[in-house]
Amino acid sequence: MNHILVILSREQEGRDATPSVGIIDSQSVKTSENGGSRGYDAGKKIKGHKRHIATDTLGHVVAAVVHPADVQDRDGAPLGAARIRSLFPWLRHLIGDGGYSGEKLRAALAELGRWTIEIVKRSDRAEGFVVLPQRWIVERSFAWLGRCRLTKDFEATISSSHAWLMIAHIRRVLRKINQTAF
Repeated sequence: MNHILVILSREQEGRDATPSVGIIDSQSVKTSENGGSRGYDAGKKIKGHKRHIATDTLGHVVAAVVHPADVQDRDGAPLGAARIRSLFPWLRHLIGDGGYSGEKLRAALAELGRWTIEIVKRSDRAEGFVVLPQRWIVERSFAWLGRCRLTKDFEATISSSHAWLMIAHIRRVLRKINQTAF
């Protein structure tokens, strides 16, 4: 359902039905005691799940993967790329932050086909919050999903956590399609 709604929304915006560029990022969220398999993200100091999403340039979620928080970004990205590959075959260019740099990820993506990844890093001279080109789109998508009470994960399984993430996105896209239809 998400796949079809993303295509409809893109066509309403006057874009090609399938995107060619994706922006990828992850978000670590705390889980409740019944949160199923959990991991510890040492960088964020969070015990719970990590959500990897890839969005198109309009902010639509084209792929999502949920797993324990101890999985590194460069290890979770190929899981999302495998989902993108079957749904959006023309999307082969990803934009990510410094967590996605390195040969390990490039080698994993090469096994899935012809992929390119562009790393957008924050300047060393920048102080405080800085909006990064293209990267703000995926951050905005996380904020939209957060409005559906997804800031903490209460689900007992990773598959139900993934389902609620997709339901939240489907809800957002349906509202967008209905607003522009009238």
